[in-house]
Amino acid sequence: LMAVMVSIEMKFKPETAEKMLETMKAALVDTRGFEGCQELKSYYETDTHSLLLVEIWGSAEAQQAYMGWRVETGFIDLIGGDLAGPPIARTFEIRDDI
Repeated sequence: LMAVMVSIEMKFKPETAEKMLETMKAALVDTRGFEGCQELKSYYETDTHSLLLVEIWGSAEAQQAYMGWRVETGFIDLIGGDLAGPPIARTFEIRDDI
């Protein structure tokens, strides 16, 4: 299994941005503790209310299991109404040979 870097960009509605930052602060504790999550850094662009998560996972399968858990527990539905659009997620192979 190959480690992957996953980026997820979420744009919050301006009126819910502060609430969403608090929600994400609490939620990301679980993400960092999820099996296979090796690292998670977050970046926030104030002007656009955009949160960028950069995650390192031991494998794509571990990240997919995590996302499945987030869907099953209702978290994705919970935050959906506070987003200005669908999240943009990308998965990259970590290539030390390039």
